[in-house]
Amino acid sequence: MPGLLISQSCSDQVHLIVGSSALSLSRISRSLDCGASVVLIAPQPSTPLSNSTTWNAELQAKLSQFSKLTWLDREFDFQDLTTLGRTEVDKVVDIVFVTLPSSSPLRSKISERCKRLRIPVNVADSPTLSTFTLLSTHMDGPLQFGVTTSGTGCRLASRIRRELASTLPRDISKACEKVGKLKQIIEQEDAIDDAENAVYDEVGHNDDDAVQTHKFNELVIEEDSSIDKKRKQRMRWLSQIVEYYPLSQLSSISIDDLSSQYRHNTQFVINESNTNKNGVISLVGSGPGAPGLLTTAALSAITTADLVLADKLVPAGVLDLIPRHVETFIAKKFPGNAEAAQKELLEMGLTALRLGKNVVRLKQGDPYIFGRGAEEFIFFSKHGFKPVMIPGITSALSGPLLSAISPTHREVADQVLICTGTGRKGAAPVIPEFVESRTTIFLMALHRLRDVVGWLKDAGWRVDLPCAIVERASCPDQRVIRSTLEHIPEAFEVLGSRPPGILVVGNSCAVIESPSAGEKWCIEEGCSLF
Repeated sequence: MPGLLISQSCSDQVHLIVGSSALSLSRISRSLDCGASVVLIAPQPSTPLSNSTTWNAELQAKLSQFSKLTWLDREFDFQDLTTLGRTEVDKVVDIVFVTLPSSSPLRSKISERCKRLRIPVNVADSPTLSTFTLLSTHMDGPLQFGVTTSGTGCRLASRIRRELASTLPRDISKACEKVGKLKQIIEQEDAIDDAENAVYDEVGHNDDDAVQTHKFNELVIEEDSSIDKKRKQRMRWLSQIVEYYPLSQLSSISIDDLSSQYRHNTQFVINESNTNKNGVISLVGSGPGAPGLLTTAALSAITTADLVLADKLVPAGVLDLIPRHVETFIAKKFPGNAEAAQKELLEMGLTALRLGKNVVRLKQGDPYIFGRGAEEFIFFSKHGFKPVMIPGITSALSGPLLSAISPTHREVADQVLICTGTGRKGAAPVIPEFVESRTTIFLMALHRLRDVVGWLKDAGWRVDLPCAIVERASCPDQRVIRSTLEHIPEAFEVLGSRPPGILVVGNSCAVIESPSAGEKWCIEEGCSLF
């Protein structure tokens, strides 16, 4: 049967925990976090409770960290229930947690005694012996909510709690804090008396679960200038902000603007002038090239942006999806100018963010696979704008798939390695050792293909190893050149370049398709998506 859910203040209470288990350590942390003093009664266990450390070592760490934690290294005595508590409640402990093994007969006896003494008791994995259960809680600043399945499944409660938390705006704790500040401002500036406190109760000031009364939107006559009317206006103004203002914008609300609204009797309007809007930066991966391979999150980002900063390799088909009213800037990156062009993009993004704009940094593939994604994340974070990360389908894995190359294949390839063919500022990369059962994928290697192949040979790679060049993967003009390490540089020089492209090396390259006997290489044009 569902129970009554409450949020209980545990400050300065005494919580008694009985049992030496991993769960007891968790209960200790939970009670300490709530401000309670904790008394643990448990003899030291003879065996470790984890592979990395013993229960005793973890407990000693907590003892050295928290002055409110006491450990009694002995067996439980029933007198502990009425001798270890606070003086003001006649030494009776406030809450008892029993974490003893399910086989222990002491569990039911402690539960029975606690119930007689009206002490709330929780017995691990036994709802029938417990007078209360712990909720799966989410905490974010002043916001705290919990989920329980009434003992039917704690893992399910945890799953539901995570699902609920994921739907909340990222800065919901700031919204709670700012609403609290607005309440304080009203109380301080208007000297709310007892009568006004009654109005507060009317809108759920003292009870988070109070049902909205029929007086929430009660008519207030314009001509009425009585003190009571003004009090109702102020309380209703605050209640309507909480009720109607979008949660996603409450965190960026301007306290000064809103507190001045009720003083000057101005209309409550939701717009940028009173939200003090902050800019948002999203690092978005556009995938290998085909618009159909964009994630829905990426598509949503580019169609709702104020400014899109795109790399020059982002295909036209993806750029065509950006609405005409969205300002779009393509990076001016060319050989020898990459660093300057990158700096220009970052400065443009930062300027737009400071103006409160929604900025999308659009990059080919996935921003974090050799795409400066982490560098840009650090840059914007240092300036106070933590980016939203939206991954893209990387060409390192989608390119081979679209070319009939399975990077892993039973008894052929049991591992995949993604490398770069160009180090920072054009330096030579570190060449990995040769592993027969590995598929190695090189990005940014085609412009120096002969050098890369030479380095691989010098490192002991077989010259007859199958390989393939995949260019403009997923686009209508996709091209695949299949060959071996011995002949791939020659094939590429004869056929010319069609960037961007990747080099795939390994036995997996010849599992599905390969050149005919006697052929040095073969070519395939087009993509199966079109």
